[in-house]
Amino acid sequence: MHTQTYQVAGMFTTGLRWVTGWTYFSAFWRRLVLENKLNPDEAGYIGEKFNHFLPNALGIKPLIENLVSNPESLWWAMLVFTIMEGVVGLLFMLGLWTRLMSIGVFGLALGILLGAGWLGTTCLDEWQIGVLGVAAGFTIFLTGGGKYSVDNCLQRKNRMNKNWGIWIGSGALLLKEKQLSRVVLIGSVIIITLTLFTNQYFHGGVYGRLHNPSVKPHVNISDGRMVNDSLLFTVFRDEGADVYGSFLIGIKLKDEKGNIVFEQTQEQLAALTEAQIKNEYVAKVKAGKHSLVLPLGAKAELVFKNDILRPLKGVYRVELLDISGAIWTHKIVR
Repeated sequence: MHTQTYQVAGMFTTGLRWVTGWTYFSAFWRRLVLENKLNPDEAGYIGEKFNHFLPNALGIKPLIENLVSNPESLWWAMLVFTIMEGVVGLLFMLGLWTRLMSIGVFGLALGILLGAGWLGTTCLDEWQIGVLGVAAGFTIFLTGGGKYSVDNCLQRKNRMNKNWGIWIGSGALLLKEKQLSRVVLIGSVIIITLTLFTNQYFHGGVYGRLHNPSVKPHVNISDGRMVNDSLLFTVFRDEGADVYGSFLIGIKLKDEKGNIVFEQTQEQLAALTEAQIKNEYVAKVKAGKHSLVLPLGAKAELVFKNDILRPLKGVYRVELLDISGAIWTHKIVR
């Protein structure tokens, strides 16, 4: 296809390139310039936000879990990821090495889609950002930067090698029209398939019943047991909004008849010590002012000691009460 055709196509997608580039560069700008969100000791640490992706991530859950379990590795990963967003976003807006940067946009968007596509309390926010970023990266790879790009200036001055410059920069792709048509069709089919699949997987948005795991908090309870005078169980907050925690205001241990044999009140939960909360990830379960706070993605073993637990034998049920009124239970056999 003629070079002029690509010039026009790239010119038409200038607004898409600028806006998409800013969405990634702005992440770098917010985290390192406007505020320091790479400080693990301050509220808003990006590592904790990344931890929120964990419960329902698609395909990359083991990678996320490994990182949030190792704070030092997580910090380096967040630093590299932030720098990548800044470089890719800036060069994408400038139209420098446009096609190479479009691959970067595609990869970053895919990572957001798979990791956080299930998050979003009202508009499926992260899923929309992910699928639109994937589509934008693919589209700009095809068109190149066009008239309003640094690539175009370099090519006009013969400062970019014609062959490799086209594949990493801009200009007419070295493909015949029939080949290009196949690339466009196959790429578009793959992207719409990914869009429909993830929309259905995360939210049931294609058929069946809609669901949104970001709306209501949910806590998974596991590994419950009684050892001597101790009651131990693991809590993992796997659903609910990522902007605030689940607030536990009561824990009860009941026998088979429903009688309460051990109880922790709201005030007692707010006074739990760090020794009683064994956190596994960067997002931490912790005692709040009026309750026990469980951020999204946090996982911890809770330990309660009391002499009343020592002689207990049989089947019991531990019951957790959230401030919203939600109740979660787990069976314990001793």
